[in-house]
Amino acid sequence: MREAVCATGMVLRSSPSGEADRRLVLLTRERGKITAFARGAKRPGSVLMAASRTFAFGTFRLYEGRDAYSLLSAEITNYFEEIAMDVEAACYGSYFLELADYYSRENLDGSGMLKLVYQSLRALLKPALPNPLIRRVFELKAMVLNGEYTSSPPYPVSDSANYAWEYVAASPVEALYRFTLKEEVLEEFSRCVEENARRYIDKKFHSLEILEAML
Repeated sequence: MREAVCATGMVLRSSPSGEADRRLVLLTRERGKITAFARGAKRPGSVLMAASRTFAFGTFRLYEGRDAYSLLSAEITNYFEEIAMDVEAACYGSYFLELADYYSRENLDGSGMLKLVYQSLRALLKPALPNPLIRRVFELKAMVLNGEYTSSPPYPVSDSANYAWEYVAASPVEALYRFTLKEEVLEEFSRCVEENARRYIDKKFHSLEILEAML
């Protein structure tokens, strides 16, 4: 019998599976994106119930099966409950998880994307940072991590917008959310990120449609 493996990660998706189980999609540092089943997680009092929520971040102890993993236990260090209680933040956060799901692959290093999602969710909890800026920084950095971006904005912009683009592209994830932009500069920056996404991302995101309908 194989030994259990431990992985640091976050629940990107959680859906019912049968009467009592939940099917999880986890983004892990060590194994990229994986599917895991939390047996009995829907039953009242299950020790896996809380660990099966989206946004749950921590260490997951798993048994590796032929086609998927089984979740044995978890030590959750952050549930991001404040985000779940804020409708707007929850919409932004759900979009971040969906975009991370789109980009992540099994057995590929997931550390960069996991760190980006974690820091971006933390940024949503900071009142001084406008959510539209957090969204555009997240989108651009996600594309940078996957090599799908131009080294400079796709069309001429102000020096401030150009600097913001270069800063996000070059900075480590931990340093991303240390600036704000004037409204007119944010509009420029946003248009550039949107154009880059139009060129490289061929998918419609359900969570983004909800977010844009709400705002």
